[in-house]
Amino acid sequence: MDLLFFASTALFAIGICGILTGRNALIFFLSIEMMLNAANLLFVLFARHWGNYTGQMWVFFVLVVAAAEAAVGLAIVINLFRSRQRVDVDQFNRLRE
Repeated sequence: MDLLFFASTALFAIGICGILTGRNALIFFLSIEMMLNAANLLFVLFARHWGNYTGQMWVFFVLVVAAAEAAVGLAIVINLFRSRQRVDVDQFNRLRE
């Protein structure tokens, strides 16, 4: 159990570092996905540890939210790239121009 807990914590920390240091919108989305997967790993780990499988049901809910977030986020990134030819998040301080 301890190894999976530390692996999940490391994945979450890598995701936070990716959000704080990344300038590319795709890196942001990948970092958020990594953080959601770390949370899913913890849900499964604690559900197995306590013998209550409600945590595994939450994993399916988080996966659905992550899939929707990826679809909408990728559509936004594609539209931004088509309009401005870059995906650098520092350049997008206003959504309307």
